[in-house]
Amino acid sequence: MRELQAMLGVSRSVVSGLVAAGFVTPSRGPGNAYRFTFQDVVLLRTALQLREARIPPRKIITALTRLKDALPDELPLTGIRVSAVGSEVAVRTGTSQWDAVTGQLLLDFEVAQIKGDVVFLDSAPAQKNVAHQAQEWYELGEQLRTSDASGAERAYNKAIELSPQPFYAAYVDLGALLCELEGRCEDALHLFEKALTHFPDDAVLHFNRAIAFEELGRLEDAERSYQRCLALDPSYADAHHNLAILLERRGDPQGLVRHLNAYRRLTT
Repeated sequence: MRELQAMLGVSRSVVSGLVAAGFVTPSRGPGNAYRFTFQDVVLLRTALQLREARIPPRKIITALTRLKDALPDELPLTGIRVSAVGSEVAVRTGTSQWDAVTGQLLLDFEVAQIKGDVVFLDSAPAQKNVAHQAQEWYELGEQLRTSDASGAERAYNKAIELSPQPFYAAYVDLGALLCELEGRCEDALHLFEKALTHFPDDAVLHFNRAIAFEELGRLEDAERSYQRCLALDPSYADAHHNLAILLERRGDPQGLVRHLNAYRRLTT
């Protein structure tokens, strides 16, 4: 509970109210502590957005509880948008929008009037909204990275899927995350190779790809990737360092000295 509050800035009363209402049903961990899922986090971010739009906590709980009753048993993460319109909570599904508390249909309103704009992702939004939603998923991935690797992976993938343009930061950060997870370097390698089809001359991607090759024991491929990284950016100190160590492993003392000296020149 404390970790979630710190991550999202949602008050304990709002979280406790949502749990008591049955809208989120966290499991229990050691010491009977709440354990929240990725989907719970997305839902609670909705509550945070509505609260920032000055919707009273009681109305947030009422609106989201009634919304849950109107949805299928499995809470969807697409096709629904929840927003604050003045002091009310509005839900948009397709071309229809309605008051989440009363169920009354609402007339269209200007985009400028919307606050708390992010929530469940719209199924067919304009390109600008898609880019904004992709950024929101990326930021969620960053927040979850140290506490929920699986949730972070899903968030980064959603950002990549939604973004109208190749999402460079999401590729880099997801690949790095996968490389940190046991047994996922092959997945990271495939991701970096996909990213390089969009950003073929990016030194960072070639560097990260080299690390994935090293972890997989593919030392010749790793050496080529480090060399490509340095061809694109000769001042990439970490690439010189890693390549020096790799060349020592491969029995190339001259290469070791050359790249180690380059690393020292760049870092002193």
